[in-house]
Amino acid sequence: MKRMLMAALFALCLPLAAHAQTEQQTLVDRATLTVQEMLGDKNASEARNLMRKSKGVLVCPRIFKAGFILGGQGGGCVMAGRTQNGWSNPAFYGLGSGSIGFQIGVQDAQIIFIVLTEKGLQALLDSQFKVGADASVAVATIGGGVSGSTTAALNADIVAFAATRGLFAGVSIDGSLISSRSDWNQEYYGHPMAAQQIVLSGEGNNPGADPLREILSRFSGG
Repeated sequence: MKRMLMAALFALCLPLAAHAQTEQQTLVDRATLTVQEMLGDKNASEARNLMRKSKGVLVCPRIFKAGFILGGQGGGCVMAGRTQNGWSNPAFYGLGSGSIGFQIGVQDAQIIFIVLTEKGLQALLDSQFKVGADASVAVATIGGGVSGSTTAALNADIVAFAATRGLFAGVSIDGSLISSRSDWNQEYYGHPMAAQQIVLSGEGNNPGADPLREILSRFSGG
């Protein structure tokens, strides 16, 4: 009887685990397409040049923003780091923010955060990173250059390239919170994994992330 009960519980858990795995793999797949679309753009030479000296990258394939008086934005992201064996498997993050003011509209944005310094890398690896507070972040658009002076942009810890669609003009990420999702790491790799283990030490392995690692390698020069 006990064995039958355990088998039944295991069978009930399988659809839930499969659903969670699908959610995470979908985010990884979308991140792969985002890297291909944005860095493969003929006007993305500046982003590709920065990728060659990057220490890590955070890819947010869909940040959705909506507002009517009260506004907010959010979405899922994945982060990978450069290790001795190439790009790491991804760690999972979420980006969210809120604002109050007169605004109306919707926006769908893709953002790639290119991490250029150890300070920027360590800041993102914290359980919660606030854009504009914990490390210097320069914002850019593909083909539009980096905001501010070239010198300031090149001295930034992180450069965020964004592509947007919708009624809002531009993209605002200042003050946004980027938080680690350890529960998604555990679901994707089958056991508890901290972001530092995945991104810095190259621990964790899921073949579903191989296309993402390969496309990052292509645009970063290996």
